[in-house]
This record gives sequence, C-alpha cells and structure tokens, in this order.
Amino acid sequence: MTGQYEYAHLYSSRKEITTFDDICTAKVDSTAYDYVIIGAGPIGAALAYKLAKDHPTTKILIVEKNWNEPDRIVGELMQPSGCQALENLGLPDVFSGIGAVPAHGYFISYKGKQLYVPNMERPAMDGSRYKGVSFHHGRLVMNIRAACKAMENVTCLEASVTELLGDYENNELKHVHGVRIGPVRDSGDGPKATEHSVYPSKLTFVCDGITSQFRKALNPAPVDLISHFCGFVLEHEPIDTADFFTGPTGATTHMARPTTSKVNPLPMPHNGHVFLDGVGPLLLYQMSECETRVLADIPGSSLPSEASGQLRKVLHDSLNRSVPKHDYPGLNSLLLTTLAQSRRIRCIGTKFIPATANKIDGAIWIGDSLNVRHPLTGGGMTIGLWDIPNGTGSVVHAPS
Repeated sequence: MTGQYEYAHLYSSRKEITTFDDICTAKVDSTAYDYVIIGAGPIGAALAYKLAKDHPTTKILIVEKNWNEPDRIVGELMQPSGCQALENLGLPDVFSGIGAVPAHGYFISYKGKQLYVPNMERPAMDGSRYKGVSFHHGRLVMNIRAACKAMENVTCLEASVTELLGDYENNELKHVHGVRIGPVRDSGDGPKATEHSVYPSKLTFVCDGITSQFRKALNPAPVDLISHFCGFVLEHEPIDTADFFTGPTGATTHMARPTTSKVNPLPMPHNGHVFLDGVGPLLLYQMSECETRVLADIPGSSLPSEASGQLRKVLHDSLNRSVPKHDYPGLNSLLLTTLAQSRRIRCIGTKFIPATANKIDGAIWIGDSLNVRHPLTGGGMTIGLWDIPNGTGSVVHAPS
C-alpha cells in the first residue's frame, strides 16, 4: 500500500469521460463496440480494465451515471482473497495513495469473552499471513476507475442505461442484443432527449450493483429487507505502531484497553471488530489511521424513526451493551459521544438475494447485480472481483 500507483494521475480526471451529448453529437455507430458494461463501481470498472488490457483490439463501452467519487457506508473492507483478486486482475497497487490500512483478522467480543481470528497463513509456512485492507470506498473506486480511464480501447460514458434491448417471450427477456442509453437525468424542460441504442457484437455485462434496475429481468422474486446497517465515523489519533504490533508479520498479539478516546480506541487496531451483545451485531474497522467506521445492525425490515429520536435511543442502548464501559472505557466514551454529536446517522438496508441461473443469452450479471449477501460478511466485492476471471473468461473466449 506504499508503492506508487500507476494510474494515480487519472484519479479525478474527467478529460477521459464522454457525455451523453458527446456520443449523440458524434453519431457513434450503434455497433461500434464489442462489449457494453453497465456500471463503473469496483466490479464494472475492474472488468473494463481487465477486458481492455487482455484484448487490446476490442472496443468497450462502460456506462456510469456519475463518474465523480461515490460516498457509501459499506464496501470499505476487502478480504485477503479480494486483494488477491485485484492482483490477479493486474491492479496490485490499487490501494496505494488512498490512506488504506491493513486488516490482519477479526477481533470478536461476546458476553464478556474475546476471540481473535487472524487471517490465514501463507503457504510459505514462514509464519506470515494474508492481509486484508480497509479504506474509504469512494477512493478505491476512483483508483480502479483511473485504470479503466487509462485504457485507449475503453469509452467511459456518463449516461444512464434505460433499457436492455432484446427478444422477449411471454414477457420474459430471452436474449439481450444491446442497451438503450439516455441522459443521466431529464430536466423536464422542452422535448424529451433522444435516446441512443448500442448493440455490442459480443456481450453486455450488468454490473450496476446492489440497487440494480436490471436484476428483475434475471430474478423477478421480491427482495425483503433483513435489517439496517446504521453508520457513522469515529475520529481519533493514529496508533503508535510499536505499541500495538510485534513480529515480522505485523499481526496484533494482544488486546489494548485505552482509557481515553484521544488515541485509537480499538482493542486491536488494524483488524475488523465484531461485537455481538447489542440488539444486532456491531462492526468496526478503520478507514484510515485516524478514522474508524461504525456499522450497527438494527434487525427488522422497518427502521426506528430518526425524527422522533427513537433511532438514536436504540443505537445508544445497543452500543452501550455491545461495548460496555468497564471493558472498553475509551471506545465506549468515543462511540456514545460521537453518536450524540453526529448530525446525521446514515442507514442502508441489508438484504439477501441468492444467485439465479442465467438463462438469458447475450448478457452476464456480475457482483451485487446478481446476488447479495449481508455486508457483515465483507465478501461482496471479493466475490464480484473473482467473478471477472472465473465467470467471464470462458465466455469471452467462446465462439459467438
């Protein structure tokens, strides 16, 4: 995470972004592309980069509604296997320059007992272990997008895909031939903008994430909320590495009990933390050396009201039970103080969507657009990134 990232200079560049007006003005041939990718999140952008790098003669169109830095409260911890996937995709230094920190394992607290689960040992048998990484989600996405923007055979389009174009049978989509593209938003003034159709010669990849508007074409089953993750950020001083880590692997060897919230208050910095004594699991992990994400799970499909103060009351009780003051004085103090001072609690619904066999020709669903697991598992991006080489390689190389 300290190496120089090859594409860092394109992090915030918009010179490589094509707008909907540009593509209409240029009157781009509707069959000019081999592949169309819907969505430039971590999965879509990594897919575009991999395809472009491995197949430099192909032309790829990746469509994203907003190429500016996203701001999310999940997708901020990458498991070791996800880091391996990024290396496999040719992006080993993608965590450089974004303030990311290593994640050596998980600290778990339940009914007064603590358990430390380190990451797996490497096959070298030298005592070293695989490392995960935690970070700001938007910064990682922008670094992956920077690699995508660097590819000359990739067109990065800021627009909205409004429809999958194809053959239907009994109102069911059977074969995708292309996509219909429109402006990001309709101003409502004047005549409706003319939409543009694109028909890739090979495949369409649907990578539009957890809120996918095209998942129902593949899986029409209703989706039920399981719970809500409520999040905010703790701010603190960085750790003195020498006080918390020993040995060549950098793995935490003991639990700290800071009595003040001024220092890093986590029992085991540079690890994920799961506390299980609240109304639902409480997950904490660092986003940088000076910031820790708090995600408190509130079970049920409906969320207590923020306006009435009920949500903060439930969260206060859950945090106090999860991280009791007598065990974690510094952390307890910082959690409750930050909750009270936070102007807004950000919440996201959690859901489980099982994968569905794809019987639609001409398109592949990847990542959260295909299936979704609880964010507590921290496995969504990892699975999506491995879908790229494992799930698309044979299809891309197959005859048309």
